[in-house]
Amino acid sequence: MESPEEITYQLHARQGEVLLSPANEILYGGAAGGGKSHLMRILAILCCMYVPGLQVYLFRRYSADLIQNHFNGPTGFPELLAPFIDADYCKITYSPNAEIRFWNGSKILACHCQHEKDVERFRGAEMHLLLIDELTLLSEYIYRYLRGRCRVSDRLVIPDKLKAAYPGIRFPKIVCGTNPTGPGHNWVKSTFVDPAKPGVIWRAPKEEGGLLRQFIPARLADNPSLNEEEYMATLQGLGPSWLVKAMAEGNWNVKAGGAFDDLWNEDTHTMPKFKIPETWYVDRTFDWGTTKPWGCLYFAESDGSDAIMPDGTEIPTIRGDIFVIDELYGCSGKADTGTGEVPKEVAEKIKARDKELQLDVHDGAADSAIFGDQWGRGHTIARSFADNGVYWRHADKSPGSRKNGLVTIRERLKNTLIREHEPGLFVFDHCRHFLRTVPSLQYAQNGDEDVDTTQEDHLYDCLRYRLNSKIHSEATSDTFL
Repeated sequence: MESPEEITYQLHARQGEVLLSPANEILYGGAAGGGKSHLMRILAILCCMYVPGLQVYLFRRYSADLIQNHFNGPTGFPELLAPFIDADYCKITYSPNAEIRFWNGSKILACHCQHEKDVERFRGAEMHLLLIDELTLLSEYIYRYLRGRCRVSDRLVIPDKLKAAYPGIRFPKIVCGTNPTGPGHNWVKSTFVDPAKPGVIWRAPKEEGGLLRQFIPARLADNPSLNEEEYMATLQGLGPSWLVKAMAEGNWNVKAGGAFDDLWNEDTHTMPKFKIPETWYVDRTFDWGTTKPWGCLYFAESDGSDAIMPDGTEIPTIRGDIFVIDELYGCSGKADTGTGEVPKEVAEKIKARDKELQLDVHDGAADSAIFGDQWGRGHTIARSFADNGVYWRHADKSPGSRKNGLVTIRERLKNTLIREHEPGLFVFDHCRHFLRTVPSLQYAQNGDEDVDTTQEDHLYDCLRYRLNSKIHSEATSDTFL
């Protein structure tokens, strides 16, 4: 092979839209079988072949999936690059991580980012082309961080030949591929799918990175290299009908395996704020966070007396009905990011809200982690709260408590729908962070009977602590330390 430019690759028409698009933040995908992974490999190779010194970062959540999907099989990198490798135009290494180096100084780095803390490995990276496979498996925080590493210097030159073939190509460029469903379904949908019609290019606001953003849907029918009938047959074996529908149609509006999708009804479970009767029991629960948000939920438990709505309408309640009546949420404004406040600052906010409510607010349960004294120094987060006049009980963190909590919440939501004799769960409609985060939580991906804990589940935990708690037992101040 005299020149690497002699190598050509074939893409189908929908994949070609990505190469021709002037957008530099693209979501490509939808249905399974749309050719997402193959497109990323070809795009990475093409750009490295033409642009000397290009830095391409290819991400998946798990390292094993990265190798399996992109380096094994007849269309993996080794097979696609075989002529280059034979002619010494590139070399693939696998230790410590998979990496492809080209003769012109360009390289493809295969990276995984399983946990949010893993992003720190890329703090100093300069990513010219960022490719993320299965974006909905990552948190919004991880995506935002990686997007913030996308930058180019004046030394990166796009050759005229590449500009002529693909006039829209520019760097930095981000291309993500994914299907609906997964723990990141909701944030990906709200970021790429909902704001504009498919194919429309629009500029994201500065606080969202300010790039030209585009959603290019891909369906099984767009990939002529697959036998559609045979592939559909394999999709039917996925199991739940919602999952088959999402994967087969690329439908982002399908119920995506949410833990409460089959029960949550905003019209039924939410209601306007009303005056809490003096005979109802009121308390609060707490979930601590510093880099992650902290959360405090306020609850009112009915004694069976009627609730008086703002318009004077009397609404019957069932003894034991739980109402989420208020919230405090220590979020910086960025997704799932805390405020860095210390216990004293949080305690002052809680005391102020207790006073504003003008109710007899009882001390409720908090994450047992705040009671831990790792170094044996006798000082804990709970002690700091107590020193500032706010007390907490130990939340139930016994084996099975997470599963029991999820089941109890689901039972409460169902009781609200049927309204027979068992107490339900209601939420005041001004509790916007609760309504933003809790109803959309997804099940754990490992099949465990729990929500996916990589999501923004802090107010969910507050709810779980409350419903798992015994609330009317006698206690002294020592109970809270």
